[in-house]
Amino acid sequence: MRIVHYLIYSLWWLLSLLPLWVHYLLSDLIYLLVYRVAHYRVRVVRKNIEESFPEKSADEQRAVERGFYHWFCDYLVESVKLMTMSERQMRRRLVFRGTEVVDEVVSQGQSCAVYLGHYCNWEWITSLPLWVTPKAQCGQIYHVLENAEFDKLFLKLRQRFGAVCIPMAETPRRLIKYRQQGQPVIIGYISDQVPFWNNIHHWCQFLNHDTPVLTGTERLARQTGHAVFYLDVRRLRRGYYEAEFQLISREPKQMADFAITDEYFRRLEASIRREPACYLWSHNRWKRTREEFNLRYDPQTGRVDIISSVEELKQRKAEKPDETAENDMPTIVKQPNS
Repeated sequence: MRIVHYLIYSLWWLLSLLPLWVHYLLSDLIYLLVYRVAHYRVRVVRKNIEESFPEKSADEQRAVERGFYHWFCDYLVESVKLMTMSERQMRRRLVFRGTEVVDEVVSQGQSCAVYLGHYCNWEWITSLPLWVTPKAQCGQIYHVLENAEFDKLFLKLRQRFGAVCIPMAETPRRLIKYRQQGQPVIIGYISDQVPFWNNIHHWCQFLNHDTPVLTGTERLARQTGHAVFYLDVRRLRRGYYEAEFQLISREPKQMADFAITDEYFRRLEASIRREPACYLWSHNRWKRTREEFNLRYDPQTGRVDIISSVEELKQRKAEKPDETAENDMPTIVKQPNS
């Protein structure tokens, strides 16, 4: 396996040495293969765009669709290029705004939680240490990849500018350790993923959908007292981005439950509506509906059935018609061990 790792790493490294204009030529070719030939996840992309923007005409929706595949292929080659981009080139291609507010927060001994989404190029955001005070340790929460060799590769890629990758399962422990050491941190959270059935605690309106959302970032910010920011990313033109820090709250404990999460999704939607092609539409983000959740949720035990099929759940519900009706299901569900 070590040989495989070095082989993959060497090929990636050699490819990354190509200038970006060559990468974008490759991106145009990949676009034709992925979109025009393979039709990669076109049904999911089209469904998501149509349901998110019903006010747009069919032609406008198809324009967003084509723009998405162009951007997505650019994202792929830009991520490859990241392996050998110099600090000077990185600072020219991605400019951070509002870092003086972050530095002020850190200078006062407070850490920062930064919300972002699968929008524009989130891999390049790992260059943040080039822009903020060295007093803070930058990092990002990530899912460990199933393929160990690719996991090692992406760790090297994402940590090359000084940020650290923190596995999601280790997040609370690592944050506590940093606090005990007196080390301020700036941690990025991509929080627009689909929660598992038994991790749904809140729903909000997002892109014209009733959406189950992750609330762990808000919970961690409250527990640690981290200042909360939203990172508003813009694609200025091909290969050039700007990311602006927007302060949501320096006192997350003072905000109402789920207010931070709702504000994050409100701001993320505003970013997406500004340039919808740069969002990751290929994920089946709305595959979990409130109707199915209500079938899986047992109001008597507060538990969620993640094993039974929908047909089994409907049959069980029909056999017990006196239990809580679906439309009586509360919007917020606080589960055991949440």
